[in-house]
Amino acid sequence: MAESFGTMLRSLRHAAGLTIEELSHASGVSVRAIGDMERGTSRGPQRRTVEALAEALRLDEPRRTALSDAARASRPRQDTAPGACEPPRGVGDFTGRERELRLLRDLAARTAEDAPAVVAAVSGAAGIGKTALAVRAAAHLADLFPDGRFYLDLRGMDPVPLDPCTALSRLLNALGVAERRIPADEEDRAGHYRALLRDRRCLVILDNAANEAQVRPLLPAEGPAMTLITSRRPLAGLEGVHQVPLAHLAAGESAALLREIVGAERADADPEGVAQVADLCGNLPLALRIAGNRLQSRPGWTAGHLAARLGDEGRRVESLAAGDLSVAAAFALSYRQLSASARRGFRRLALAAAPDFGVPMTAVLAELGPDEAEDALEELVDLGLLQSPYPGRYRFHDLVRLFARARLSDEEPMTAQRQARRRMDDWLLEVATVAGRWFEPDYGAPPSGWSSLVELDSARQAQEWLQAEGAAWLAALRQAARAGEHARVVEVAEAMHWFSDLWMHWGHWPEVFEMSSGAAREMGDRAQEAVHLNYLSWARTYCQGRYDEGERTALRALELAREIGDVRQQGWALTYATWALWGHDDRRATETGLEHARRAAECFRQAGDPEGYAQAMLSVGNGLRRLGRIEEAVRHGLELLERLRDPAFGGTPVIVAHAVGAALDLLSDGYFALGRWQEAADHYREALVELRKRPINRATAQTLTNLGRALVALGRRKEAREAFQEALELYEASADAVRAARVTAELARLAPVKTALKTAVKIPDPEGAR
Repeated sequence: MAESFGTMLRSLRHAAGLTIEELSHASGVSVRAIGDMERGTSRGPQRRTVEALAEALRLDEPRRTALSDAARASRPRQDTAPGACEPPRGVGDFTGRERELRLLRDLAARTAEDAPAVVAAVSGAAGIGKTALAVRAAAHLADLFPDGRFYLDLRGMDPVPLDPCTALSRLLNALGVAERRIPADEEDRAGHYRALLRDRRCLVILDNAANEAQVRPLLPAEGPAMTLITSRRPLAGLEGVHQVPLAHLAAGESAALLREIVGAERADADPEGVAQVADLCGNLPLALRIAGNRLQSRPGWTAGHLAARLGDEGRRVESLAAGDLSVAAAFALSYRQLSASARRGFRRLALAAAPDFGVPMTAVLAELGPDEAEDALEELVDLGLLQSPYPGRYRFHDLVRLFARARLSDEEPMTAQRQARRRMDDWLLEVATVAGRWFEPDYGAPPSGWSSLVELDSARQAQEWLQAEGAAWLAALRQAARAGEHARVVEVAEAMHWFSDLWMHWGHWPEVFEMSSGAAREMGDRAQEAVHLNYLSWARTYCQGRYDEGERTALRALELAREIGDVRQQGWALTYATWALWGHDDRRATETGLEHARRAAECFRQAGDPEGYAQAMLSVGNGLRRLGRIEEAVRHGLELLERLRDPAFGGTPVIVAHAVGAALDLLSDGYFALGRWQEAADHYREALVELRKRPINRATAQTLTNLGRALVALGRRKEAREAFQEALELYEASADAVRAARVTAELARLAPVKTALKTAVKIPDPEGAR
């Protein structure tokens, strides 16, 4: 039997050689109190009294802890009420959340009598498994809380949540306080509750909290108890609380949960079906449990059969119901908590085709001001109906999007839906056109007086918007094409012509220019059709590597341009055909391309287009180099460079500057091929100065790569490494994995070696400038 507090105190006093009077004087505790404690007539001394006695006795840490434990054990306790606030039954197939359980155990291990009480708040969307985790934690942490584990549902999603006063009454009753002894006043109840938990090592789960105001009176100030809160809201207003946000399960965890529910035999018989069901459930634990329960209740079904049923988006959310479990019902509880403006925004955001969206689009759809739209979005995030992957951007979980779509269908007439969609599409295409024109030499900044919900005060802002909202404005463009708004489709695509060079890896330019060339054809505008067929040829060649199609498309543009007598577009069609032919890496194709380039130069000369002429002449030089006529290519490059630098040449300065850079690049390639490394390196550096005036990542990266190779040949390995590293970063920024891998190989060959360097020279293969 453990030694009583009184017996231990007397032994320690005797060991210290103190009388009761001397210990009283040193500790400040009265002689009578010390005597009562030693005789056992006074039980349960307060923590401050024990600390004062330990200090006076000069106890080391082990004996101080032993005295404190004996004091705590001797305090009279009210028996807990059997069954009151008992945690619910856990699930035997609980899966995942190892990180969160480890975190909660670490927090539980920090609890101590003389420290602030530990409080953790688990937050997340409806159905994400907050309660399941809390109940699992109660079982997982049982050894750390010998004085009990208590659970209270705060009913935060009910129309009228549990009020703090009633909650305190139930908790006090569970802790053994008789009804007649529970104070009537809420503050007094809270104080009594905190006093009880100051000395009890117990775990209290406050499930389904509505907000901070409901929870705050239920939190202990200090002591060894731990409080675990769950809520759909993050409860960011609570002070000193450890936040534990829950994410959706990983794909592997989702499949493992389904396997636990339906059994290994059925899961292993159709692993692909299990993976499909997990994916269609969006890795949401509630949806996974419902799906698993449905499979359990239908022995004849395979996972693939259920996956086929869930594949119907219109029925998926409603299909995820089993007994009193329902995904739609869980989402509906959060939906009912929203303000009217947030509900309207939630419904209408289902119309957004993009995977994520920002405040401006929400404002357009919900007919709100920017500040109101942001408030509505944050309200949706707080209730777990939207996710915010990074500042200013928001997205739906797949199942929540389907629920929002159902709310829109049920609550808003079709006319209102069409008006909202039209408003969104009109706005997207207007902003896309203005943003794209930032990069057009004849436009630039937005026209004076233009304003919208986004700032487009710089080319960088325009580029960021076009890329962030790419999926959205592309969907709007598709809708315009379907609706026969041909002029608008052509206008938007024309605005993207120069910008497309900067975002070559996007992957949708062939579709954009296919729509615009088709729209021009539908309008009977053969001149515009020829222009946009040329753009499409570029996209086929450079974005898809489909060189035959690129050539055929350019030749179709050439045919149209000849029919209408448009010499300038003939020149561009021949130029685009040249670039497509270069993709074949075939001498005959290169010779044909060289002939096309010369004819293109003549067309541009006739049309008085200096910019087109520069591109055609660059193509002539590249054709000569590709055919191995290096010295002729160098002479051509020097002559072209002299012409471009002549003030009388004309053309838009930024475009001519880029052509100068390309000509220097061409000249550098010739010097490189002739083994004139220093001249090659010098001209590559000059080229970079010009190319960076209108930077196109892929072109700049190619020049840097060639510069690196020239520097390697010169033995300047450190400078070469810097050039290769910058090229690699540009290729990675452009998502060009193939060229990035080539540069990575160049860097690997530069690894330090003890033997003499033997340089393998590779003749550069520059890209055609657009």
